[in-house]
Amino acid sequence: MNDVAVVGSGPNGLAAAVIMARAGLSVQVFEAGPTAGGGSRTKELLEPGHRYDVCSAVHPMALASPFFRRFELADRIKLTVPEISYAHPLDGGDAGLAYKDLERTVEGLGADGPAFRKLMSPLVRRSEAITELLMSPLIRGYRQPGAALAFGRAALDQGTPLWNTRFTADKAPALLTGVAAHPVGRMPSLPSAGGGLLLALLAHTVGWPVPDGGSQAIADAMVKDLQAHGGELVTDHRVSSLDEVRGARTVLLDVSPKTLLELAGPELPGRYAGALERFRYGNAACKVDFILSGPVPWANREVGRAGTVHLGGRRAELAAAEAQVAAGKHPHKPYVLLSQPSTFDSSRAPAGRHILWTYCHVPAGSTVDMTEAVTAQIERFAPGFRDVVVRSQVTTAADLERYNENYVGGDFGGGAVNLWQMAARPVPAVNPWQTPLPGIYLCSASTPPGPGVHGMGGFHAAGLALRRRHALPMPDLGVNS
Repeated sequence: MNDVAVVGSGPNGLAAAVIMARAGLSVQVFEAGPTAGGGSRTKELLEPGHRYDVCSAVHPMALASPFFRRFELADRIKLTVPEISYAHPLDGGDAGLAYKDLERTVEGLGADGPAFRKLMSPLVRRSEAITELLMSPLIRGYRQPGAALAFGRAALDQGTPLWNTRFTADKAPALLTGVAAHPVGRMPSLPSAGGGLLLALLAHTVGWPVPDGGSQAIADAMVKDLQAHGGELVTDHRVSSLDEVRGARTVLLDVSPKTLLELAGPELPGRYAGALERFRYGNAACKVDFILSGPVPWANREVGRAGTVHLGGRRAELAAAEAQVAAGKHPHKPYVLLSQPSTFDSSRAPAGRHILWTYCHVPAGSTVDMTEAVTAQIERFAPGFRDVVVRSQVTTAADLERYNENYVGGDFGGGAVNLWQMAARPVPAVNPWQTPLPGIYLCSASTPPGPGVHGMGGFHAAGLALRRRHALPMPDLGVNS
């Protein structure tokens, strides 16, 4: 048997596998699906030549994650960074535009520009320190209190009822609410504000990259490195019990707490098992992919230059839609997150065609087809959109769980993002990746730092296993090492 077994080949599992193989250990990765990638897979859908990201499409952490920086991801794959990181159209043809250049963003926000600068400048100046803070467990504290204080102040400003006291018009608050809605949940709240502010500061520093060819390029780069260092990927192999990998000295599980309970059975101590059973999963997404005969006919043409677009109107409308989802309802006018990859990457669709990647938030376990609601929201800000739609395909929340059992109920974030589960993910501990079972570690999005394609769950779990099980240091992960 190998030194290390990794169950699950999402970004976290692959990050852990790369690190262990780089440390000189023999590594075997088991993946239930036919290909590696988890939340970073790309497939042809609907028609040949149209390549869609199955889950994640745009990657704000690709140039900022401490793991990806050490791995030198930008030297391994081509990442296109749009000049406009994200856009938020409003009724009447106006739009908030989050340029990579903060000052250009400020100029476009009119009277609210100085207030936006005052909120974001302290975060942008401390971008690396804040990213390091948020990519580690909050329970450990932080060695740079200035960065933590600056971020905390901004989170209180935008994560409490104070959020309506800073701005006087619609564009600036809509921009911030669009990013704050990425984690599914009520707004305002400190967790949504924290996640949104991190995404916003990255938009004005490293930008929001789109991998050429699709998100699969990220997974493929990690698999290539794993294999170059002696590791093995086994696909179409579902591990149904820890007994199947018991021969490995270290087992790293890129799975949900629910699956960990199923794999370990009665082996887990009662207190720990109880904590996993109480772990809360969040609400979900309904994804709609489109083939278009041309670009989206945005009322504001500048929106077409953004890699990501948030739809839903003014701040109050977005908050109302998210409150409906939290109450178990399907909004008539949902928050929609949209990506336009073929605008920047001609390999994603045949000549004369475009693809459009969208999702909206829905209650957990939903089987409702939200295609019409999503289409109506796009048509609202892009009159004539229906005329360029060639075909569409829906993936309901229930379908998402069938695709990936880690998406419990269609929760693509690996668990609810709330105050308790920011500190206790999945349990309150200094080293939450370590389970009570010797040599068994959890490294999924259900561990710190939580959702996103950043590899940090795997990075932390692998680093802990190297120190405690193998007495080895963190290896160099660079391209030429």
